[in-house]
Amino acid sequence: MRFEEIVDNDFNGCISIVKNGSDIFQKSYGYTDLPNKIPNKINTKFATASAGKAFVAVAILQLIEAGKLSFDDNIGSLLGFDLKDIDEKITVKQLLCHTSGIPDYFDESIMSEYDELWKDYPNYKIRKSSDLIPLFINKPMMYPPEERFQYNNTGFVVLGIIIEKLTGQLFDEYLKESIFDPCSMYDTGYYELDRLPENCANSYIYDKKREEYYTNIYSVDVKGTGAGGVFTTVLDINKFWLNLLNGNLISKDMLEQMLSVQSSSNSQYYGYGIWLDKVEESTYIPYFQGCDPGVSFISSYDTARDICITLVSNFGCNVWKLRRNIIEILKDEPL
Repeated sequence: MRFEEIVDNDFNGCISIVKNGSDIFQKSYGYTDLPNKIPNKINTKFATASAGKAFVAVAILQLIEAGKLSFDDNIGSLLGFDLKDIDEKITVKQLLCHTSGIPDYFDESIMSEYDELWKDYPNYKIRKSSDLIPLFINKPMMYPPEERFQYNNTGFVVLGIIIEKLTGQLFDEYLKESIFDPCSMYDTGYYELDRLPENCANSYIYDKKREEYYTNIYSVDVKGTGAGGVFTTVLDINKFWLNLLNGNLISKDMLEQMLSVQSSSNSQYYGYGIWLDKVEESTYIPYFQGCDPGVSFISSYDTARDICITLVSNFGCNVWKLRRNIIEILKDEPL
């Protein structure tokens, strides 16, 4: 099959391609445990970095539909702590759309490597969303709310905290009850790196000086937050798309809003927790993605052609290039 031919020999991770509800390509590559040569499997749980923002967004939209929250609610009335110089009028919608201007604890426009965060603040302290507050609370606003779109990790950390304030549960426990379990995503969750359950892949970074791989356990939050860090499988991601698009998680009207352009900049388009790949005027392919040291993930769903492509790597491989090559092959396939 032509899909095999475009996968690099050093690819480590999983690929899933589903068309019209049928698996047309599923395969795992490389190792979940490199020194012990334990291979990845199609149901291996992988870290996915910022992919978790999509789940947080769905949970927020569910709370809005339940009447427990609104797009226009502001963080000053929702959060129970001193915001210092952060604008208390920032709204839930602005957080969802990355237009809030809230100070970003990891500003990807000026910081290139996530592990830079932990030089002065140990990553093992991060075990819930509120543990990240010290990393942004004393910073100034990046810009006035609604001035522009700029991808912002703090915004989704705050959304995770809002979920906890409204539900009385840790945000990941609420996601399990409201999204993962209803979708039968039983291999999806937020796990502590020093307490990983079975069948989780280690994530590896290459050390050029020593010419060897090492794990990312000192490079990322020890447990994921509202900004990301969920572990999942390509099989569970397929279940998520199916339930989301069928209206099982949020209403069709809310889904249309989620997958519509809510903010944009420089040909980048964003809905609620979901990126939108512009195909032609008013036509977009929704996708969500994540990238951390040793982690890369992307999943898209072309609703016009009914094609779901999900790729994940625990070696930080270039899943974006691989997805583009897969799409080129699929262009020759009949609708």
